[in-house]
Amino acid sequence: MNFNNYEYLRPNYEEYRTEFSKALQQLSEATSIESATAAVSHLNELRAQVETAYNLATIRYSIDTNDTFYEEEDQFWNDYQPHFQGLDFEFYQTLLASPLLAALKEHFPATLFLYAQSRIKTFHPDLIPLFQEENQLGSDYSKLVASAQIDFDGNIYTLSQITPLTQSVDEKTRRRATEKVVEFYATHANEFETIYDNMIKTRTQIATSLGFDNYVAFADVLMNRWDYDRPMIETYRSEVLKKIVPVTQKLYQRQAQRNGLEQLNFHDLSLVFPTGNATPLGTPEELVEKARIMYHELAPETGEFFDFMVERNLLDLLSKTGKQAGGYCTYIQDYQSPFIFANFNGTSHDVDVLTHEAGHAFQTYESRWINEPEIVFPNYESCEIHSMSMEFIAWPWMESFFEDQTNKYKFNHLASALQFLPYGVLVDHFQQKVYENPTWTAEERNACWRELEKQYCPERNYDLFPEMEKGIYWFRQGHIFTSPFYYIDYTLAQVCAFQFWKRFNVEQDPTAWQDYLAICQVGGTKTFLEILDIAHLRSPFEAGALDETITIVDEYLTHVSEEEIQ
Repeated sequence: MNFNNYEYLRPNYEEYRTEFSKALQQLSEATSIESATAAVSHLNELRAQVETAYNLATIRYSIDTNDTFYEEEDQFWNDYQPHFQGLDFEFYQTLLASPLLAALKEHFPATLFLYAQSRIKTFHPDLIPLFQEENQLGSDYSKLVASAQIDFDGNIYTLSQITPLTQSVDEKTRRRATEKVVEFYATHANEFETIYDNMIKTRTQIATSLGFDNYVAFADVLMNRWDYDRPMIETYRSEVLKKIVPVTQKLYQRQAQRNGLEQLNFHDLSLVFPTGNATPLGTPEELVEKARIMYHELAPETGEFFDFMVERNLLDLLSKTGKQAGGYCTYIQDYQSPFIFANFNGTSHDVDVLTHEAGHAFQTYESRWINEPEIVFPNYESCEIHSMSMEFIAWPWMESFFEDQTNKYKFNHLASALQFLPYGVLVDHFQQKVYENPTWTAEERNACWRELEKQYCPERNYDLFPEMEKGIYWFRQGHIFTSPFYYIDYTLAQVCAFQFWKRFNVEQDPTAWQDYLAICQVGGTKTFLEILDIAHLRSPFEAGALDETITIVDEYLTHVSEEEIQ
């Protein structure tokens, strides 16, 4: 069945609640494990129906925010998703209170019960109006970003579409295009700041109403950080600042020398090579066909998966007017279908999407056996291992996408992954400071961002962009608005993915694929550290793990000569 024919039905909340309550009563009153497991299984089926409807509405609205039907559905879900979450809250309470709990734990994944414990702490029906407000503010942010219509030399671009111009080998073009992007964010600064100010107030009220000191403590529970805590994150951030920033600065200095510059200005950061960044060769359709061949050659499992995606039209890749920014993968439960959303723009990012988001999608495809909607995906720091590792697993096929630019692509891919780590922890550090100081003004927040940016990303020189010196770069980081505290996870996963990079591409480890496949197949039924154990990877929190991983990457990049990447 084609994705276009996947049927969207807005659920009738009252009818759903009636049936849900009956199943909940069966669970509550069950005196045998057979009756209890039947009730949980039925509740899983009901919850999967809602999850399916929500994801279909979200996907179709993100593809076209000007679609009036799905704009209304987006509004419905902003209002009603918290009500459905309220029913889930009752399910979690009933599940954990069951006298048959010990027996139930023998029949369902352990993480379902961990998840239930987290959700009981982070939800209460009395707060539904606040959750509704938070949802609407997220939609407001996404629509504001999607509304960008940037006039450049008489042509109109979205933020995604203008990206190639910000990477132009022509300095004047690169600078002017960057100025246009900065102008959009600066012009709409009051709107971004108002949305975020209201988000902070709303989220802080939610957290304190539930007994948390602040939203930071709330978010760490919401994010299911079962294997680590905030002090461990703070220590990890310090390690990144101390050990990785010096390495990234060497890479930026090398970039400046390569491009014949005394120093990199902000608009120069995006141009890695004087002859231009590596760009994929071929139309979007040809890139998809190259990806299909790659996944068939990689493994039988990935070949079957990618055929499924293409045949069912489960990829929406082209950037267009009204489409939300960014890229994501989600899972449509009742159709057992992953879905990939992206904004192709002719840069190497297009290939990154076909590997990164496909890593997520492959994991969910291999986890279709899991009936609990909340644990098809693992937690964020775990699921990003699948995506970031797949980017490196695909390296042997990059020549089909980049031909004589392959060395440039691989060098920049690995270098930019390393350069990402300080920025990733900067985003987490900024959010922690903001939510620990919820009464800060917009100016104080921006000043905090700029201060942290100078520590983690000292390569950013805004002499030619005074608006950026005010500390507004963070406006473009959608996670800060719509997925708070989902960012440190990327860096933790990146450190793990570097280990897979080494095993696949340096050591040619014959066991690496089976380890990767194994963690895709367990989905969210294991915790972060359990997944690392299955994959035979070291935890980023383990003493020495960060040092060893970064040393190997640094040495590899150092030994790539400039002649190899011209």
